[in-house]
Amino acid sequence: MNQSLHLVSAISFLGAYVMVFVDPLVSALIGWLVAMTTRQAGHFFFEPKGYDEFNHATHEYKEEIKVGYNLRRKVVLLTIWAGSPLVLLFDPSLFGLVTPAATPAAFIRHVAKIWLFLGLAGLIFRTVQLFIIRDVQTGLVWATKILTDPFNDIKLYHKSPLYLMRGETIEEPEEQHG
Repeated sequence: MNQSLHLVSAISFLGAYVMVFVDPLVSALIGWLVAMTTRQAGHFFFEPKGYDEFNHATHEYKEEIKVGYNLRRKVVLLTIWAGSPLVLLFDPSLFGLVTPAATPAAFIRHVAKIWLFLGLAGLIFRTVQLFIIRDVQTGLVWATKILTDPFNDIKLYHKSPLYLMRGETIEEPEEQHG
């Protein structure tokens, strides 16, 4: 299930990558509403949390050593994402940055602006943070990994919906991908 959700996410992210050149705000909506929600639902609800026999590691250990966004950092990011439209309810001009929305469509576009900024800020923040706490190479490698994940996920998980339809819900260790 997690792999199938990652596949949906990856395809959605690729759509968002294309749309960023056509309409960046639509790209942000696709990225956050479809790609991120399906991807994170996979992590939060369907990713096994027990002892990982294949990697000889506990869930706690894997969370501790993650370079990017572990579950705790994801909760913070997703809380900011989910709460960010509330800023427009308290200050419809977004501190003077936008003209208050006169229509629901304008409100949605303002939310998309916030989400576009948040996505870029989250990527840049963690990259720079890794520059500081690790080194520049680690930050650049992580940022590159995040940006190329959709391509890799499609390659890795393109058969996962077929396995789900067959009732195969857990991947055997010898089939796991690194």
